[in-house]
Amino acid sequence: MQTVRMKSVRVLAITAALLLPMRHAFAESPQPVSKVGEEYEISNSYETSEQGSDGSSSSSSGRDKILERVIEVRGDGLVLEYDFPKDASVEARARDWQFPARVFKPATGPMQLLNRAELEARVERWLKAAKWTRAICGRWIFTWNAFRIECDPQSVIKTIETFDLRSADVREGATYHDADARAPGRLVKQVAGPNGVTFAAVVEVDPDAVHRARAESAVVVGEIMQKPVSLEAAFREQVKERVSGTISVAFESDSAGHVRRRIKTTKLETKRPDGETEISTATETLERQAVPPVSAPR
Repeated sequence: MQTVRMKSVRVLAITAALLLPMRHAFAESPQPVSKVGEEYEISNSYETSEQGSDGSSSSSSGRDKILERVIEVRGDGLVLEYDFPKDASVEARARDWQFPARVFKPATGPMQLLNRAELEARVERWLKAAKWTRAICGRWIFTWNAFRIECDPQSVIKTIETFDLRSADVREGATYHDADARAPGRLVKQVAGPNGVTFAAVVEVDPDAVHRARAESAVVVGEIMQKPVSLEAAFREQVKERVSGTISVAFESDSAGHVRRRIKTTKLETKRPDGETEISTATETLERQAVPPVSAPR
């Protein structure tokens, strides 16, 4: 189930517009050496802030976690299982049918879902427990938050990809691609020490990508408020605004060369037709930590 966090409908529009552009593309790279049974907790946190020239301001923040477990090491890739974090409550597990999910991550190419039949059965039980039919699938609803109802098992791949640091090609001079940038950037080594290395890049934002994301957000708000608007109409309104900004990214790797953290900051300046200006900042931190193995009782 895809979630857009919000403290109000207005914050939904702002937050989604900032967070939806945070799609990224990594070049294919060799997978790090892994061992069966290894576990990693991966957290994805965000903070956003907005300051308007009229004195208005708003902010939001949130954090998601996922557990990654190495199930099998093959010559051409890894079998991985993704699950709720170990401290997830029974209620949290009941709210989402996507996990645990098992995938094959090849050395090159996209992930492949391995337990689709299991997820199909799970989503049916989930819909039944909520007293929903398949007619709800794909719709946005609002309870304590804004949710898109996902019913396709393949959607779990997109969720997992938002936590993926294994695919990052992190080295001096490597190309950094971002779907929301005008052009790719080059990673430059910034810090090197006994604990690892940091590589960074700065790219210019593509205004059309921001316009599209904000238009998608407007469609979501319209659906929730029962005031539908087409994507085309929403986009026409958004392109009236002048958007500029940068995307800064920093990858931190450990002494073995494995990426353990990615910090991405998007800064935007929006000039509206009425003359008002808004400065927006969104920072997303993706962090990966090994879970120590449980010692056998003596």
